[in-house]
Amino acid sequence: MTIENDIFSRCTANHKKLIKYGFYKNGNEFKYEKLFMNGDFKAIINISDKGLISGMVYDVENNDEYLPLRIEEQQGAFVGEVRKLYKKILLDIKENCFIEKYFLSPQSNRIAESIINKYGDKPVFMWEKFPDFGVFKNSKSDKWYALIMNINRSKLIKNAIGNFDVLNLKLDKDKIPELIKKDGIYPAYHMNKKYWVSVSLDDTLNDNEILNFIDESYSYT
Repeated sequence: MTIENDIFSRCTANHKKLIKYGFYKNGNEFKYEKLFMNGDFKAIINISDKGLISGMVYDVENNDEYLPLRIEEQQGAFVGEVRKLYKKILLDIKENCFIEKYFLSPQSNRIAESIINKYGDKPVFMWEKFPDFGVFKNSKSDKWYALIMNINRSKLIKNAIGNFDVLNLKLDKDKIPELIKKDGIYPAYHMNKKYWVSVSLDDTLNDNEILNFIDESYSYT
């Protein structure tokens, strides 16, 4: 993974904020240039209209790309300082011009933003093996009330193909037998099916209905 992909992996650019920050249109791309290290180096950042991000660091005196930046084995003090300051530039762009995008599906990200706005709880990505699994915990009790995962559809729907985002929630155990008869609600994947359900986040259910379920799940924490 590149430095840029690592920093911007769960973000989407706001084009108006890019222009305000100092980016300019270059064909179908947004481009930004900044001198650093006392003017000895120049960072050039390109963001395509589809959100693809790339960057280069040039040695101004030689007018060549500074390749040691990309070589992990290069760990000297000087190259380390160049990397540090380049990452600082990228992080400032992220902070000022990007919106965090935690999950893969549009509905997942809408639901995540609603949870953050209402409860102030951002998703926690706890497992290196499952980087797309985000847990929402009650900040007061540290108890889980929601888990968004990207899994294969066949885990919940027999013979289905492809992946989708699902949301695990804890609901009234007496209501679950009826709820799972509804399209988009399934016995929980990888959790106690007596108390938890998995809800598809592919717009089968509308946001308001899902948010009501989240409120119930939160109440148990």
